[in-house]
Amino acid sequence: MTPVLAVNHLSVTLQSGKNTKQLVKDSSFSVYPGECLGILGESGSGKSMTVKSMLGLLDRHFSATGEAFFCGKDLLKEKKETLRSLRGKDITMVLQNPMTCFDPLYRIGNQMAETFATHTNWSQKEIREESLAILDRMQIQNPKVALEKYPHQLSGGMLQRIMIGLAVALKPKLLIADEPTTAIDAITQKEILEAFLEIKNAHQTAMIFITHDLGAIAKVADRLLVMNQGEIVDEGTFSHILHHAQDRYTKLLIEKRQAVMARYQQVLGGMV
Repeated sequence: MTPVLAVNHLSVTLQSGKNTKQLVKDSSFSVYPGECLGILGESGSGKSMTVKSMLGLLDRHFSATGEAFFCGKDLLKEKKETLRSLRGKDITMVLQNPMTCFDPLYRIGNQMAETFATHTNWSQKEIREESLAILDRMQIQNPKVALEKYPHQLSGGMLQRIMIGLAVALKPKLLIADEPTTAIDAITQKEILEAFLEIKNAHQTAMIFITHDLGAIAKVADRLLVMNQGEIVDEGTFSHILHHAQDRYTKLLIEKRQAVMARYQQVLGGMV
C-alpha cells in the first residue's frame, strides 16, 4: 500500500541572529490510508513543529530539510501558493483551541459557509444543507439554531466537534489533529475521541494525532511515535510501546500513567 504521507530525514532549524538551534532531528515516518499515527511528546518535543514545517506554517527564521512526500509531491519543495491550496482541502487540521479558530464577530453558519465556498463549487443551498448535516452528525442539538450563534455562545467541546465535522466534510486525504483534547473536559474528550475513531473507520482517512496524553492517544492511534527533544525515540504499536519502550522518557510516561490508573482502581475498590 502506498503511504499518503512519507517523511524522510526531516530536520527543522531555527535561526535567531547568529545562533542556530535544531528543533527536529532526522525524523522519518509514514502514514497510510485508514491509519492513525499518534505522535506523543511533552511541550517542546518537536511534535507540532514537525507538522508545521511540512505545511509551510513556519516563518522565515525556520528552515526545513529532508523530504515530505504527500501523494507524490514533496511538500518541502512546493511553493507557498500550492501549500495553501492543499491546506483545508486535501490536508485539514483540527487545532488545540477551537475558540481561536473561529472569528468572534461572525455567526457559525457564515464561517462554515465561507469555508465551503472557498474549497468547493457548491451552491448556497448545498452549503446550508451540508452545514446542517455536519452539526447533526457531530451531535450538536438544534442545528438551525446553532448556525445562527456566535462562537462565544457555544462550548469548547461543541466548537471542537464543528471543526472536526468541517474538516471531514471536505474529504481530505490527511487529517491532522494537534492536541485536540487538551482544552476540554473529560466527558467531552471521550466524545471527541469517538468522533475521530468513527472518521478513521468510516472514511479511511489517514490521520496524525498529536498529543502529550498517553491515555487519549491509546484510544485512537494504530501506531505511535514518541518524540523527545526533537528526536523520535520510540516507535511501534501502543502495546509494543507499553511493554518494550527503550527510551527513558517513554518509560517515565508509562510509569506515571500506570501509577495514576493504579490509584484510580484503588479509589474505586478495584472496580474498573
